[in-house]
Amino acid sequence: MRRVYLDMVGCRLNQSELETFARQFRAAGYTLVETPEGADLVVINTCTVTAAADADSRAKARQAYRAGAKQIALTGCWATLHPREAQALPGVSRVIPNDQKERLVSQLTETYDLEPLEREPLPGIRHRTRAFIKVQDGCDNHCTFCVTRLARGVSRSRPIEAVLADIHAALSDGKDDPAGGSAAKEIVLSGVHLGAWGQDFSPPLHLRHLIQAILQDSDVPRLRLSSLEPWDLDERFFRLWENPRLCRHLHLPLQSGCAATLRRMARKTTPEQYADLVATARALIADVAITTDIIVGFPGEDENEFAQSLAFIQQMAFAGGHVFAFSPRPGTAAARLANPVPPSIRKERSQRVRESLSTAAQAFRQRFLGRTAEVLWETTRGATPQGWMLSGLSDHYLRVRTITPLPLTNQISTVRLMSLIGDEIMGEVLS
Repeated sequence: MRRVYLDMVGCRLNQSELETFARQFRAAGYTLVETPEGADLVVINTCTVTAAADADSRAKARQAYRAGAKQIALTGCWATLHPREAQALPGVSRVIPNDQKERLVSQLTETYDLEPLEREPLPGIRHRTRAFIKVQDGCDNHCTFCVTRLARGVSRSRPIEAVLADIHAALSDGKDDPAGGSAAKEIVLSGVHLGAWGQDFSPPLHLRHLIQAILQDSDVPRLRLSSLEPWDLDERFFRLWENPRLCRHLHLPLQSGCAATLRRMARKTTPEQYADLVATARALIADVAITTDIIVGFPGEDENEFAQSLAFIQQMAFAGGHVFAFSPRPGTAAARLANPVPPSIRKERSQRVRESLSTAAQAFRQRFLGRTAEVLWETTRGATPQGWMLSGLSDHYLRVRTITPLPLTNQISTVRLMSLIGDEIMGEVLS
């Protein structure tokens, strides 16, 4: 039986696609392996969102070659935009662009009528208690810094029936196993522009219609959403959180807290509109965690613009976030903008924003001490004389750890949150 190793760089959408490849390879008679050493085939889903992602994508391919992989295939955004460079990497035999990704497994295996097969977690480091479900691809926005639109194409939504089929598969596998099996306890909806789901249908639908269908037609214990653009949301959307199965975590990319910078980015929001949206979300969703993305050092960002952005970020009291120093991507409008910010200043500003977000995140965690939360245990860190050390996530995306007599991986427990240890909370399992 042939052995295949799957790897990726990048976002949750890439993770979702990798899980789909895994099911299809198994249906074609392949065995998924934990490392690239000696694999008959390695497939790497690449990313190009930053220059670092480009480098990581190339490094993954080189590592697979050094490990002795017999055949390497590259797909994803970096391979799509740089096919010649991808093909020239040692050991790479195939480059499959994003617009052919749905047929990737059939192309690599010459198997064209793949039978449906139950979902199983990817082996090794990709064994997950959460299932990432791709519901949308592509993007119709024109943010000047973003190269993903060029690599992924126009926005395309998957039908409700197809999404539900994937969710039912993720929830059913291993369900009768008393040890918890491999059935996912949490579903994460993923897309390039998730909030655009349904807009290409006739008549158009909104993401809330998909969420309502999932909650009505499945018994998913927890439903989580990946990144959402703020201009897609309104009060009706936030009222969906009256259902407790929706995780109280919203990732709303801000990118900058300065109105002038946002205009150069071609973002469809202003700081005032963003603040109003966050206020509405917090009013309607108790204890919601709001996290974000920030770009520093965007062309033309002088000291005054950065100061405005930093002050707004502090005002928002985020529960966490990702900070990116601006990385000019070939083919984007931002790569041609005047007044670039020197790398040393970008680095210094990145550090200042990270420190600000870290302080806000710690304050958010502090609010939950002494309270209880439902925690999905994701990993077992090993045994101690006192018991098993577990790590998991609350629905607010708080990282929690505990020591318990039983290995409760892939189970949801009620936990009293006791104390802060770095960026984690130590908890006591109550049930």
